[in-house]
Amino acid sequence: MTRWKLTIEYDGRPFAGWQRQGEGLTTVQGALEDAVFAFSGERVTVHGAGRTDAGVHARGQVAHIDLLKDTTASVVRDAVNAHLRPHPVAVLHAEAVGADFEARFGATRRAYRYIIVNRRAPLTVEAGLAWQVPVALDADAMQAGAQHLIGRHDFTTFRAAQCQAKSPVRSVDEITVTRDGDRIVIDVAARSFLHSQVRAFAGSLKLVGEGRWLPDEIAAALSARDRSRCGPVAPPDGLALMQVDY
Repeated sequence: MTRWKLTIEYDGRPFAGWQRQGEGLTTVQGALEDAVFAFSGERVTVHGAGRTDAGVHARGQVAHIDLLKDTTASVVRDAVNAHLRPHPVAVLHAEAVGADFEARFGATRRAYRYIIVNRRAPLTVEAGLAWQVPVALDADAMQAGAQHLIGRHDFTTFRAAQCQAKSPVRSVDEITVTRDGDRIVIDVAARSFLHSQVRAFAGSLKLVGEGRWLPDEIAAALSARDRSRCGPVAPPDGLALMQVDY
């Protein structure tokens, strides 16, 4: 038996999230498991590094599978991709790894990116891949507010009500807000995240960018440990899992 590490890209719009769910719901995990079965004849579990929500994308999701079939990395990649069609999912790389490799529990850092397109004109090419905000945003103020989120904190304010994590305490290693023309990019890195945490960050930082909150109000919301103090949660469109480190 060989354990394979897969690096995966997908457009999250057609899916009810990463995690396999009930009958009639299409998920990224389910599509991958069906493709692996079609290629190998083996029913396997695809273990992902992050359970992205419905509509959330990935450019660098990582997963692992165990296969009895004797094959090569290039065959795993190409055969699974052939059977994934027409789903917007692609295995970018396949690599044989040791039996102790764990895509989820072995990850030391996950990096997410949230993209806002700050213009009045509607989105065309990036429709469904970014959040269009027509009101002018101050990215420098958003960056100042974001710095209050770095470090180890109780993130109850920025945690979805349905979050199943045992603790709301997490350590955010890095968060930056940058502007390039009409695009505002929020990059966040941490070992692990709470349910909808990055989208909650993005929605609250938008209020700072609009001038409705001062940057320090991010710190006040965080300290409150109260979900009602969070800004409106940003839509999934602009969020992507960019990279997972081990």
